[in-house]
Amino acid sequence: MDNSPHILIVDDDREIRDLLGRFLQKHGCRVTTARDGREMRAALEDWSIALIVLDLMLPGEDGLTLCRELRANSEIPIIMLTAMGEETDRIVGLELGADDYVAKPFNPRELLARIKAVLRRGSERAEAPPADGGQFARFAGWTLDLARRHLRSPDDVAVTLTTGEYELLVAFVDHPQRVLSRDQLLDFTRGRSAAPFDRSVDIQVSRLRRKIEADSAAPELIKTVRSGGYMFTPAVERS
Repeated sequence: MDNSPHILIVDDDREIRDLLGRFLQKHGCRVTTARDGREMRAALEDWSIALIVLDLMLPGEDGLTLCRELRANSEIPIIMLTAMGEETDRIVGLELGADDYVAKPFNPRELLARIKAVLRRGSERAEAPPADGGQFARFAGWTLDLARRHLRSPDDVAVTLTTGEYELLVAFVDHPQRVLSRDQLLDFTRGRSAAPFDRSVDIQVSRLRRKIEADSAAPELIKTVRSGGYMFTPAVERS
């Protein structure tokens, strides 16, 4: 169990905490549970957490508030639990940097599959050798260190990227000056875990634009292609 992923479940419903805890432990995970933000912070101080399952409908500090706090201070992957039909909450959660979501009521096997997919994507990115051409990708004055997952601006300022933003940028620098459909970008960044109707690509593009564009309202690096998808316009140099 020492090498098993340590999952933190944050939910005020004891039955859900207990059910998920037993299920995930049965499938090879270490599990810690928390009822609220206070217990979540205590767990993060005590343990090295691989992924957080975060319910959005929490008393006091809600899940969106905690998601914003987590993303400001860490890169730990987050999977949100949302109420069925609450698309607005899911979109806001993804905008705040969550990696995926599962709508209640849900099958624990679906959650397990999404946990494995998120952890696998992070592991593949961390372990994969840099794409052909070297460790660094340079575009429009920006430098992306593919081995360390670091991005530096033309002014040599470090820019923090969430896992989703990093994966999206890698997809773009791997396929510059090509029109990429939303389905292609979902496949590059989320694989088979993507839902049939998934707005996460548009949300991640919007977040990434705010970080790398001079004017995110008039983007020059990531162009929207009507009825097509997106195009990463700058030339990319590898070294």
